[in-house]
Amino acid sequence: MNLNKVFVLGHVTQNLTLRSTPSGQPVATMGVATNRAYTDKSGAKQEVTEFHNVVIWGKLAETSSAYLTKGSLVLVEGRLSTRTYDDKDGVSRRITEIVAENIQFGPKPNAAKEAAAPKQASAATAEPTVVPLDGDEEDSGRAMKPMFPDEDVPASDHPF
Repeated sequence: MNLNKVFVLGHVTQNLTLRSTPSGQPVATMGVATNRAYTDKSGAKQEVTEFHNVVIWGKLAETSSAYLTKGSLVLVEGRLSTRTYDDKDGVSRRITEIVAENIQFGPKPNAAKEAAAPKQASAATAEPTVVPLDGDEEDSGRAMKPMFPDEDVPASDHPF
């Protein structure tokens, strides 16, 4: 049994290019960048970026080109495919690509900026309720009470 499955979670490196084959089949291409952080032998933190070429076919290509833009977070599920082609100088080249079978879109690239921006206070916004602490719990912002306050377990019933 053989398996050719790839999962890549990263950011789109440029806006998608949507084309059609001579038979009318839509095809889109995009680049996806992934980062890997690690600590080297000297203890310094390092980060390596990998760039992946992705090919998307059919309706998925049309949908992806409509919603994905440069910087979008995307999860690509697909398979690896290596093909050869002749470049403009007639030299034979090989390229390995991910042929997408499923794509999940992340949040909009500017959604994080909108979430980080302070919200305008409205008259309908109520102040949060602050519950005083009893003294035994950490300052987590909420009171902690026994789960079963009326249950008294004798020490002889404790397992340890």
